[in-house]
Amino acid sequence: MAARPDAPGLFDSVSASGEPNAVQPVSAAPSADGAEYEADSIQTLEGLEAVRKRPGMYIGGTGSDGLMHLLWELIDNGVDEAAAGHARRIDVTFHRDRSVEVRDDGRGIPVGCPPGRDVSAVEVVFCELHAGGKFAAGANGSAYGASGGLHGVGASVVNALSEQMRVEVGRDGHIWRLDFSERLAGRRDGDGFTPTHELQRLKTTRRTFTGVRFWPDWELFDTEATFDYAAACERVRLMCHLVPGLRVTVSDRRRGADTEPFDFRSDKGLGGLVAELAGAAGGGAVTRIIDVSGGGVFEEKVPVDGSLTTVERECSVTAALQWTDGYRSDVRCFVNTIPTPAGGTHLAGFERALTRAVNDVLLDGSKKLARSGERAGREEAQEGLVAALQVVLPEPQFRGQTKQELGTPAVQSIVYEAVKSALTEWFTSSGPRSNVTALRAKISDATEAKAASRRLQADRRKASALGSAGLPDKLADCRVHGPGSELVIVEGESAAGPAKAGRNAHNTAILPLRGKLVNAAKAPLRQVLENAEAQALFRSVGAGVGADFDPAAARYGRLVILCDADVDGSHIRCLLLTLIHAYMRPLLADGRVFAAQPPLYTTRVGKETYRAFSDAERDAIGARLARRRRNGAESIRWQRFKGLGEMNTDELAHCALDPATRTLRRITMADAEAARRLLEVLMGADVAQRRAYIGRHSGLIDPASLDI
Repeated sequence: MAARPDAPGLFDSVSASGEPNAVQPVSAAPSADGAEYEADSIQTLEGLEAVRKRPGMYIGGTGSDGLMHLLWELIDNGVDEAAAGHARRIDVTFHRDRSVEVRDDGRGIPVGCPPGRDVSAVEVVFCELHAGGKFAAGANGSAYGASGGLHGVGASVVNALSEQMRVEVGRDGHIWRLDFSERLAGRRDGDGFTPTHELQRLKTTRRTFTGVRFWPDWELFDTEATFDYAAACERVRLMCHLVPGLRVTVSDRRRGADTEPFDFRSDKGLGGLVAELAGAAGGGAVTRIIDVSGGGVFEEKVPVDGSLTTVERECSVTAALQWTDGYRSDVRCFVNTIPTPAGGTHLAGFERALTRAVNDVLLDGSKKLARSGERAGREEAQEGLVAALQVVLPEPQFRGQTKQELGTPAVQSIVYEAVKSALTEWFTSSGPRSNVTALRAKISDATEAKAASRRLQADRRKASALGSAGLPDKLADCRVHGPGSELVIVEGESAAGPAKAGRNAHNTAILPLRGKLVNAAKAPLRQVLENAEAQALFRSVGAGVGADFDPAAARYGRLVILCDADVDGSHIRCLLLTLIHAYMRPLLADGRVFAAQPPLYTTRVGKETYRAFSDAERDAIGARLARRRRNGAESIRWQRFKGLGEMNTDELAHCALDPATRTLRRITMADAEAARRLLEVLMGADVAQRRAYIGRHSGLIDPASLDI
């Protein structure tokens, strides 16, 4: 909407009366450091100076990785020639003068002048950014159907970050040479350098090749930066697997180097790479190598003659996979001939297809996983997997000049369809049944283990929380805690009443347990933590559970187990001791666990109370008392306690709560290993082992003494 001619401008000042004031010119304000920000502050970096100003943007940094990236740029150019079918050999040489040379037997860089230029194509390639034969849109399109060098900055970046460079080209029947010194083209004769745009024509030859030797500008790189011979060998090994038939030799002629030249060639493609990686990892194979091939077409908008035009692209997908009996995965992915360690859209499609095929096809109908409802995740599906994935497409979109991650969106769905289709066929029909069965068992076990680990972690968090959770409602706590206090664990609510009434509330707490506890020797941690009685004990003690148990944090100095003097009471006491041994073992090791000894019989003669803990002891006490009485044993009336609930407050306090009159038995672990083994036998899940133990020791038990 147009402004009214008489209206004040947006930046005009207005007086209090509403009339516009005169606009005052605004002077440039100095910045905080005194510098002014004016039009002449805007700088444009021309040519290769931008690379020298910000080398990290082009090679990732100025350390050893950045230095090696210069070498990768030249090797990749040779590999592109080989992938296009024009080269079969690449030689890489580390020289004594700290220079590096890369030579390939490809077509050679053109030595003529590009249209509209008066300098050779060799000089253009090495002196100008975004100049090359891999995105030129001539009548026949690019000189390469698909390549690794896509941005046209690789060779020029090497020149930009080099002190000097020599390029030799075999082409058009001659060997041509062009030298560079501090990024200027020319001719070097001995120690002298003459700037010139003319290529030096040397001898005649029928061969075609490109050789580039460069001396890095070491002032731009970190002092510890160096060329890594082993990394170069590993890189070219990968390239040979990507381009079957390509032979690469790496020679180290530097001072102190005593390695033999590394010479490698592979005709087996990605399958050879996977076999090599799996062999290096060690272990056995679960499946044979699975080959995947496929592809698709997608549309992409690209600028043509100044306007965006939709073009059709082809993308081919090749992969090789093998599962081993190890646990680590090793998945290598490539775009054309470029390794992409950061992954990208092709790796995302591969992993999604793999996980979907494993769950929907391989594990479909697995009874073990059907019961638990678990599905394999990415880690489980790839456990022990060794794989190589390559996609080939024209002009891929990389996220950054270092080309470590693919960004072309359409590639993800193409890779997904190709990999999922191939794996589905292998799982259902083409794969050997023994391989498929073994792989199903491996991934099922991994999925179950992951679920168990997840549950265990949740259980540990829950167990840790028990140490700080509130006290259970049924706990009758004492007023003072610490070494002089005790927690009396009583069997049943009926015994809780007299125990609470007869205790010394100053330092004695009462915790009643209802029913029998979970058997901690057989039950998993989750089941133990979900048991209400076990929870009550853990929360009452307040010192954590299992590996997190801290005896110094226990609220009580000792635990006293008070159960009936019958078989059920003994069983409950065993379950309690098993629980304490499994999850609060330091209390046993420190001798802080006791078992109260309530009598089975009691009698009162005159002012004296007598207790017997067995039938034999009752008879012995009765015989001794009978000799002192006229009517003998007939005048003695024994009371048999079926349970603690039958005792009144005074009786329970006298025999189990009063330190002056009660009898306690300390539960110790003089031989912890023997105790552990015995608990496993008597309380563990192995019924046959327990039956055999009872059979071996049954002669030690008097059947008449059993309370059954």
